Amino acid sequence: MSVFHLIIFICFLLSISYLVFLTSASWCTPSAFPQQTTRQFEQRTDRFWEFQEESNIWVEVKLPFDLVSCVNDNCTKVGLIDQKSKTEEEHLANGKDVSNKTKNLKMREGDLTGLEENSYTVLPLRRRMSLTKMSDTSVWVTGESGSIYERFWNGVQWVIAPHDLQISAGRAVSVLIVNQTIFAISEEGNLYQMKLTDWVELKPAFNQSTNKEAEQSSVIQMKSGTVSYDGLRVYFCTKTGLLLELSEVEPPRWENHGRPPGADVAAIADMARIRTDLVYTISSTGDLYEYDKSSRPSWKKHLQSEETDKDGSLVPLQGCMIYGLSGDHSVSLFLLTKGGKLVERRLHQRKWKWITHGSPEDHHLTSITPLLEDELKERFFSLFLTTSTGSVFEYQIPKHLGTAQEDQISEAWQNHMHPPNAKAARGIPGLKFQLGRILFALDDGRLAELHLPGLGGQNSGPTNQFNRKKLSSKYIWSILDAPESEGWNGEYCTEERGPMNCIAGIKDEPNDSGNIRSLTRRRKGTKAQQDYLSLGTSRSRLVKASEEYRFPDNWINTSFRLRLVQAGVSFFIITEAGLIFEYLYAESVWLWLRHDHSTPMRGALGNYNGSVFFVDVYGTLLIRERSNNELAWVNCTAMRKGRQIIGGPPWDGMSGKLKVTAEDALFFVSKSGRLLQFSVALRKFKWKDCHNPPETKLACIIDQEVFRENIVFVVGRNGRLYQYNKVTELWHEHHQSQHLVLSRLPGTAMRPSFFSLTGSLFMLSEDGGLVEYHWNAWNGWNWVEHGTPSKDVTLVAPPSPCIKGNQLFLIGSDGNIYLRYMDQLIWRWKNCGFPQNGDGDTRDQTEMGANDRMQEVCMDNDPTANLNINLENPNDQNRKCDPKVAPTRPIPFSEDSVIFELRDGRLAEIQKVQDSKWVWQRIIGTPTSSCKGCYLTGQERRRFGGCCWSELEPLSCLDFSSPRLCRSFFRPPITL
Repeated sequence: MSVFHLIIFICFLLSISYLVFLTSASWCTPSAFPQQTTRQFEQRTDRFWEFQEESNIWVEVKLPFDLVSCVNDNCTKVGLIDQKSKTEEEHLANGKDVSNKTKNLKMREGDLTGLEENSYTVLPLRRRMSLTKMSDTSVWVTGESGSIYERFWNGVQWVIAPHDLQISAGRAVSVLIVNQTIFAISEEGNLYQMKLTDWVELKPAFNQSTNKEAEQSSVIQMKSGTVSYDGLRVYFCTKTGLLLELSEVEPPRWENHGRPPGADVAAIADMARIRTDLVYTISSTGDLYEYDKSSRPSWKKHLQSEETDKDGSLVPLQGCMIYGLSGDHSVSLFLLTKGGKLVERRLHQRKWKWITHGSPEDHHLTSITPLLEDELKERFFSLFLTTSTGSVFEYQIPKHLGTAQEDQISEAWQNHMHPPNAKAARGIPGLKFQLGRILFALDDGRLAELHLPGLGGQNSGPTNQFNRKKLSSKYIWSILDAPESEGWNGEYCTEERGPMNCIAGIKDEPNDSGNIRSLTRRRKGTKAQQDYLSLGTSRSRLVKASEEYRFPDNWINTSFRLRLVQAGVSFFIITEAGLIFEYLYAESVWLWLRHDHSTPMRGALGNYNGSVFFVDVYGTLLIRERSNNELAWVNCTAMRKGRQIIGGPPWDGMSGKLKVTAEDALFFVSKSGRLLQFSVALRKFKWKDCHNPPETKLACIIDQEVFRENIVFVVGRNGRLYQYNKVTELWHEHHQSQHLVLSRLPGTAMRPSFFSLTGSLFMLSEDGGLVEYHWNAWNGWNWVEHGTPSKDVTLVAPPSPCIKGNQLFLIGSDGNIYLRYMDQLIWRWKNCGFPQNGDGDTRDQTEMGANDRMQEVCMDNDPTANLNINLENPNDQNRKCDPKVAPTRPIPFSEDSVIFELRDGRLAEIQKVQDSKWVWQRIIGTPTSSCKGCYLTGQERRRFGGCCWSELEPLSCLDFSSPRLCRSFFRPPITL
């Protein structure tokens, strides 16, 4: 026998001996490995690949897939890979549960009662939302946008004061209040302390005895924090899994408690009320640990029982500690499992045990609202828990000795559901700031209060005295407006004397005229709940299918033919043939500049930071921008996830406000009727599909963030108004009467100032009337139909820009422009005609009807007196001039002037000379106009040597201008 065969034989004997030893061990200790004998294969994915030897590649297989074993051409099935079994939450998300089937059956049968309440859509996680109580009169909130604001009772009403971190700090995720000191944690993990009115970064500093990992304070990033019950210290868990303690603030005193052996600290579950140095934490794997620095070892692990292990490991989030549930010396810590069940870790008679309380049927619990100390004196205590679908449940447990079975009461789970047309944010605990009053963050960014009747609501301040015996056990909802959904403006809180004062509110007082300033108050009652609907709740549809609406061929060109680039300096015009011309004022000279492209254009959809966005005849989005000293085109549709588009925002921000941030984006409407977000800040171009409401495709954008920050208002092809919140990424439908159908044209936002929420959205109805959607602090949202200037005139073009917060131009079917303006709180019409209609109708009629008329005009009786131009000779043989106004969306040219297009292709500028008096200032000839009249002032003629616009060829650069002027049509871009 060779040496090789001898080695093989010895290895064979050793392997047999090892197998015999394992077999004998299993005979001797049958329960030594019970889990191995009963453990089953757990499938964790739905994607598997098979290697094909013929093609030498891996190919993904389709499930179910048979596992086949072949030996000597004898193949047998040995297993099956099937679709992964879904968790309870996934079943709810996809509507697989019995309740959802019942809902679908009711829908087919026409029973729509309670449809919204039976919705089982799993909500997304809102990781930046938090609620923190400072006092009974002050609640601090972090929103999903990363903003920080305080809801403060000033003695008269609730006001909202901003406390945002500086832009360089990024978004905030939580606020902590320790002994009247306010801390904030940013999304990057940095800790900030508020000193006076500024945020100052606070970096942890440890003494020499701390380990090297904690000494590197520059790399320590906070994840979350919890304040002790006495309010004197705060514990942090870091992103690396450490437990830190800040025991003193001035000067800061930090302690590093490390982490559990072989684990980390993912969340702080609770801190014992009796022992302030006792902390309960949850690891990222879902295990419960107890930290006691006075004992050895300091870290102890709480093992789970078989019963609780079936429900899954624990969710790393804040729990709720209750004392005296099973006796005077009992301690109960309530936590949630990853399976959405409520469990209790109870200490009674020096023994720990786990108790499973479960969850409501077909619901997945996601957060626990901690209790108030006053509630511990009641006969029973209530836990309020939010679900993954946005409902709030109350779990009642009586206070008496007994086992877990004895503690259960009939109907322990009470469903408080959620506010109308809104849902509680998933995974965000509520805040009990008074007995009978609980605040919840809503998924759409607003706040909601669940309170007992007569104890809460928007207009109810802190209540210190009440009779508990007379309190009702039925809770009601009140929705509270918040900047996350209503826009960030100064109207929430002011420094002026009055009810909105940020420090001390003063009740409304009569002014000099005897009127009471009631418009500055916040909204009464619960009317805010009816502001807008959740999608799917409105059943009436005047248009059977959105596809029935077809856009006119020239829809883009008439809606986006003109675009302002820089006020008083430059604007663009797109001709019907698709040519691009810019009207530019450079070095005291007005000139036309042509921008060539290989494909014809249809419209100019926006401008940002010196760049202009165009759409061509194929729906391609293109950017015209400066590249060094040259001009360049950028194809945005060719980028990843790019789309073909048909429309964009009507205006480019509020007049006088220059907003350039790291999150700036433009919104467009795709050809398929979806809302698209295109990020433009820092040239980090990126497309995002914001989808569309399920009932309809989109027709146009009414307003983008002019009326409400972070809100895009749109009109569907069914003629109804919707809004999209770019922070929460939610769609809502606004209430709208059945007879009102909006036109599919862009609209205009009107606000008296940037620091006011009061204002309106102006749109046209399908029958050519003016429609206003108004908001004020007292009445909320309201529809106002202004109708038409006269019975024989309809409105045919999108509204003009808002002028001074109370004036608006509309283009009539008769070729005249009409001014809609407010005079002494009354809306009036004024006919401003067109540049050459001296005999036109100049009557002014009020909103009450045509009989009440005033002889006010927009210009003098002699139409040439204030034009300062040489108007066309009526006897001219050239009959191609038509000075009536074309149905093209006008644009602003300055704060007090507007540019219109005439039917003959020329442009006309109207300018305000008094509060409501407008005069036609000039007519601007265009390179492609069919009218050959000369419209230069005498001064302009001398400047150009007697040359008229119509005598110039539409060259890329005019002959009398220098090449340098042709390259200077863009202002320099702003850098962050």
